[in-house]
Amino acid sequence: MVVKVYGFPLSGATRNVIAALYEKGVEFELVMVDLKAGVQKQPEHLKLQPFGKVPVYQDGEITLFESRAINRFIATKYEGQGTPLYGKTPTEKALVEQWMEVEGQNYHPVITALNYQLLVKKIFTGEGPDEAAVAADVPKLNAVLDIYEARLTETWWRDISSRPSWQKTITYGSS
Repeated sequence: MVVKVYGFPLSGATRNVIAALYEKGVEFELVMVDLKAGVQKQPEHLKLQPFGKVPVYQDGEITLFESRAINRFIATKYEGQGTPLYGKTPTEKALVEQWMEVEGQNYHPVITALNYQLLVKKIFTGEGPDEAAVAADVPKLNAVLDIYEARLTETWWRDISSRPSWQKTITYGSS
């Protein structure tokens, strides 16, 4: 059975899962969820993801939602193939978990808010951004990015962003 990812190609959470699958060399099918049409709020999708969001991941008998949980599953299930994503020792795993928490608690909320104001809102409602909301969130994002930059300056970002899986992920669905 082929892995299915129910998602939207421009969704950061969907892209995170797609990147993990590429890293592990796992074939998958993207089942498009038209967020603009509200498909994610329809009963059929809500059976898979009760909060009406994307992505949803199906692999055999398991259906998962929440991209971080999905990526942990992918890293564990496909541990012996592709790129190691989760670390081998308890220390390595703890560091991965730490940065997943940083992303989930500090980066994700502010980038999601800015993404909505600067991109999604125009596409979905035709309205421009709320400049006050953007102005309030930019310093929050900059604070998180300053911390990331200090950590990633040690070549990590260059290594990740040059990976073929990341290059495929950022262009997925753009044609």
